[in-house]
Amino acid sequence: MKLDSKIFDSIRVKPDKERKERMTEDRHPVCEHPGCKRPGTHKAPKGRDREGQYFHFCVDHVREYNKTYNYFTGMGDDDVRSYQKDSLTGHRPTWKMGVNRQAADGPDGFDARASMRGNAQRRAEQVRRPRERKLLTLEKRSLDVLNLPYTARGSEIKARYKELVKLNHPDANGGDRSSEDRLREIIQAYNVLKKAGFL
Repeated sequence: MKLDSKIFDSIRVKPDKERKERMTEDRHPVCEHPGCKRPGTHKAPKGRDREGQYFHFCVDHVREYNKTYNYFTGMGDDDVRSYQKDSLTGHRPTWKMGVNRQAADGPDGFDARASMRGNAQRRAEQVRRPRERKLLTLEKRSLDVLNLPYTARGSEIKARYKELVKLNHPDANGGDRSSEDRLREIIQAYNVLKKAGFL
């Protein structure tokens, strides 16, 4: 960077003291305390019922104002207590549960809380059915081989197995081996269901 550049020749800067005085005058209004001509660099609230409005004071006068400032000036003790209690809820209206029926009811007189209570009671009264697990393909095929519905369990499967074994066993058929393949399928299906926990 060259200090003898054409750009730096055209820049003019006023001395610091003058510049600071002019900047404070431009940025801040004059102190609002009677008889003070210093800049009002500090804001002080105007008081209750005038939220968002401020006085502009210099440092000394804002300190003096803050020492004597009282938000509750002109309010009675009961009003102050009431204000402090309402400030706990952000000055919003509140009521106890179940007291304000009109606010709880909808525009058509529909009471949402009563409806929810009724739904909860109906659910509690219903008998809980155990969730049926989804059958695997092999388990379905095994039940089909035994000619049983998919809901069959335990003793029903055992009874059907014994019945089919007696019908298809070669000894029961006078030594005929034509139903031997069917017997193998029945035994395999029974073993699959036994391993799967159906018995």
